Amino acid sequence: MTPSQFTPWPPEFAARYRAAGLWTGTTFGRMLADSAVLHGDRTALVDATGSWTYRRLDADAHRLASGFSGLGIRRGDRVVVQLPNVAEFVIACFALFRIGAIPVMAQPTHREHEISHVCAHSEAVAHIIPDRHFGFDFRELSARIRARCPSLRHTIVHGDAGADVALADLFAEPVPMPDPDPGDIALLQLSGGTTAVSKLIPRTHDDYAYSVRASLDFCPLGVDDAYLTVLPVAHNFPLSSPGILGALYAGATVVLSPSPSVDDAFALIERHRVTVTAVVPPIAMLWLGAAATTEYDLSSLRVLQVGGARLKPAVAVQVQTVFGCRLQQVFGMAEGLVNYTRLDDPDEIVTETQGRPMSPMDEVRVVDDDDQPVPTGTPGHLLTRGPYTIRGYFLAPEHNARAFTSDGFYRTGDIVRLLPSGNLVVVDRAKDVVNRGGEKVASEEVEEQLAAHPGVRDVAIVGEPDDVVGERVCAFIVPHAEPPKPKELKSFLRDRGLAAYKIPERYEFIDSLPLTAVGKVSKKALRQRLTTG
Repeated sequence: MTPSQFTPWPPEFAARYRAAGLWTGTTFGRMLADSAVLHGDRTALVDATGSWTYRRLDADAHRLASGFSGLGIRRGDRVVVQLPNVAEFVIACFALFRIGAIPVMAQPTHREHEISHVCAHSEAVAHIIPDRHFGFDFRELSARIRARCPSLRHTIVHGDAGADVALADLFAEPVPMPDPDPGDIALLQLSGGTTAVSKLIPRTHDDYAYSVRASLDFCPLGVDDAYLTVLPVAHNFPLSSPGILGALYAGATVVLSPSPSVDDAFALIERHRVTVTAVVPPIAMLWLGAAATTEYDLSSLRVLQVGGARLKPAVAVQVQTVFGCRLQQVFGMAEGLVNYTRLDDPDEIVTETQGRPMSPMDEVRVVDDDDQPVPTGTPGHLLTRGPYTIRGYFLAPEHNARAFTSDGFYRTGDIVRLLPSGNLVVVDRAKDVVNRGGEKVASEEVEEQLAAHPGVRDVAIVGEPDDVVGERVCAFIVPHAEPPKPKELKSFLRDRGLAAYKIPERYEFIDSLPLTAVGKVSKKALRQRLTTG
């Protein structure tokens, strides 16, 4: 990677993290190989189609790596992985790790608008997809993108490949492969930031593996544990906190659920004696509503992690009462910093805060609008740097100049209160983002798409409070003349390839957008209109 692509940690910081034993020089390919030696015939992975022992998972990843190499995928190449919760996601990622190629973590909910950008910006050489998922044909999507993305050479399909490359046909005789450099990028996550398109978040083997291992200190997993993945597998939370990667490092069993529905998840908890799982607040509330009357045996559940958005204290209290397990709040970001409530924290910390940083070398500042520290307990902007927080987005020098301070602190966009105990309470956000059930929707992105409609003169997107998903996407629109119908606008956005979760659920037509004293659109005034009517 060239400096313009990837901003590394300054040498003095990297040396400090290595000397402290945080960066150990282990890659994810080596991690799985070591787990296969230690845990051979133990069950590593379960999905709707079957199960894999550690030995078989490692062998399949190596065989698929050989097949990818046969297609010409090389170290440093980017590959967009857009698979649902299936074992092939895990196998494909470890195969790419082994080559030193870089999986780009896309979501099955993404459509042409998002995937076109991701493929072009990452200069991806391949796109790994299901044939169909929830009725949507990903082969047609990938064909349209490949036609206008010169770098994209292969569509690799899990299932019926048609004229494309079948993933199942790529498993080949394993060949020796050199381990990549642990300082190389291991994967690219997608940001949930404020800009019209997602930024790419580069995570190295060294920093991401440390994040996984450190997470296990606060959510321990061992050979007798089963970790259930109900959130989309490519999300940072179920992947690394400690998630799938932590479970495989620890010798536990990963169980992949096709959905977070009560019937799917509760049945898997009972069948596999699941001990740990992770959800976002809307799913926690859905499960709470069903748990009191369910006939499924959920008694194996030891820890329920909740993150992605702030959990209301009243709901937090119910989790522990209804499920009879320990609640753990997790507040983190794909860019790095992860905070946990500890399993032995007092109940008031667990229910009323979002935890504290997991690493002794995490640095946290809470500052005012001028980057000056605020008194303890006063709301302010959260800034952070540390051994697993990036120093810059991939190929984004102009954005990096705004998103990071001159001394390397990442501007998270969150407004928090830092308590004397070191725990954080999330108060608000400075970023112009709608948090819909843990999915971050950049207002600017949706505004840009709606502004292209001939009936829209001006538009502003804000979050509307919602008891189920946290916030719904609401569009305030100044029409040119006769207001377009909401149904027409939704269809327009779908036709432009916008992911369904980003499409506004409420449309308000007004004569003009309210402005602040300096002439900017007042999102605060618009949000107040939603709550006061």
